[in-house]
Amino acid sequence: MLENKHAEWAWVTLLSAWTVAMLSTLGSLFFSEFMEFIPCTLCWYQRIAMYPLIVILAIDIMMPNKSNLMYATPFVMLGWLMALYHNMIHYGIISESASPCVQGIPCSTKYIEWLGFITIPMLSFIAFSLIAILLFTAKTKG
Repeated sequence: MLENKHAEWAWVTLLSAWTVAMLSTLGSLFFSEFMEFIPCTLCWYQRIAMYPLIVILAIDIMMPNKSNLMYATPFVMLGWLMALYHNMIHYGIISESASPCVQGIPCSTKYIEWLGFITIPMLSFIAFSLIAILLFTAKTKG
């Protein structure tokens, strides 16, 4: 009975992680396609880390296996590190000259700033953080 509860909890946390990844993907597409915000280089790298998570996590939800999470973890960690770096550029901790955005839109461009601090890179950082926490929870409870 207890093992069944753990498996159910793991499934719910994986579904929650998939939901965060899906909302993040749809949000990034909304910002670029409907709001016509041009993504910078770091935004593209974060998208490259986020988009495959939809498929990887969906597979893990449909065919649970403890080793499946190892496929999602590198994407989450790389995306989290890139989002952290991007936020450091946004908030002036790291100089703009240290960013990979040498052509097109600068990495320091702030399209939105909700509540005075929530920017697109901050949304990405929050999403990757939530997914990391949920995957860790699913692994320990599964």
